[in-house]
Amino acid sequence: MKKIGLAIIVILLAAASIFFGVLPQRFDRNANVVIPHDPYVISEEAQSLHDTIPVADLHSDMLLWRRNPAKKNARGHTDVPRLREGGVALQVFTAVTKSPSGLNYDENDASTDDLNLLTFAQLWPRRTWNSIYERAAYQAERLQKLEKTAPDEFVFVKSASDLNKALDRGALAGIYGIEGAHPLEVELENIDRLYDQGLRIMGLQHFFDNALGGSLHGKSGAGLTEFGKAAVDRAVAKGMIIDLAHSSEQVAWDVLARIDEPVIVSHTGMKGHCDTARNIPDDLMKAIADAGGLVGIGFWDAAVCDPSPEGIADALLYAVEHLGVDHVALGSDFDGTVTTPIDGSEMAALTQALLDKGADAATIRAVMGENAIRFFRENLPAR
Repeated sequence: MKKIGLAIIVILLAAASIFFGVLPQRFDRNANVVIPHDPYVISEEAQSLHDTIPVADLHSDMLLWRRNPAKKNARGHTDVPRLREGGVALQVFTAVTKSPSGLNYDENDASTDDLNLLTFAQLWPRRTWNSIYERAAYQAERLQKLEKTAPDEFVFVKSASDLNKALDRGALAGIYGIEGAHPLEVELENIDRLYDQGLRIMGLQHFFDNALGGSLHGKSGAGLTEFGKAAVDRAVAKGMIIDLAHSSEQVAWDVLARIDEPVIVSHTGMKGHCDTARNIPDDLMKAIADAGGLVGIGFWDAAVCDPSPEGIADALLYAVEHLGVDHVALGSDFDGTVTTPIDGSEMAALTQALLDKGADAATIRAVMGENAIRFFRENLPAR
């Protein structure tokens, strides 16, 4: 009997090891692919220029995955060592907190949630298994832990003062955002709670309509609800930046009409350049830019159509032409279950591609990082 009992325990432990270890890692590796390629050839001119740029990226979902961000990993797109290797000075880390089954760019609803299994399989705290708010809070805690364990390498940025400290120290500056405001759980007080935990960028929707309004990939196409208006007002009053990356066109227009503060579209493409359901029309992008906003151009196929360094460079320069050089940034969507041509260590390939396309040094510096650094210096709370 003892031998049988021990055998059962061994089998259960082995099964748990596979379920909680191998399977989540395998999903991460298969979902966050870097297109196989020979090493990119970076000219001396491009590398010299790249080394002077504080590269900034507006969107990474690294916090969703069970790997140590302080160590270099063999899977996915980002961690602190790879970002530093790529010259990244500022990275926005955005929390995914709910993901419907059968995810697509055309129409989703909120009746299912694949993250229920993922949070369980990755051994997230029990409080996160059925609470969207707690999933957002837990991912903020991961950044807090990263700052404590690697204080010389990473600063959890909550203010312009923190950003300047990180840049002066040569550490990676990390800003925390949420991808869709459903973690509020229809409670305005949760804005205050998340702000206290470090939240500074509030995306309003993700892949489905929520209590704040319609998603670009939802069913309604609706604008801001009454709760959405109240949430936007409260977030802006706290000093948060609004992210319209997955919001319906009507939500975006409603936000622009409602607030004077500039917004971001953290990861997207220009529809006039890449006509997919993921991208919103150029005239709406132009209105966002004209209001002082910042548009992050993505690195994956649905955003830029050609997911190569050259294709991303084309998309960036199209955005510069139509929005103005001061309003364009990088919005990789690294680790967002997308396939990209580079990981965080290979950002110099974009500098090379932009040079090859004839962009001047000032334009390259702006879109590769200086625009985002300036934007956050101006729009984060001072202290």
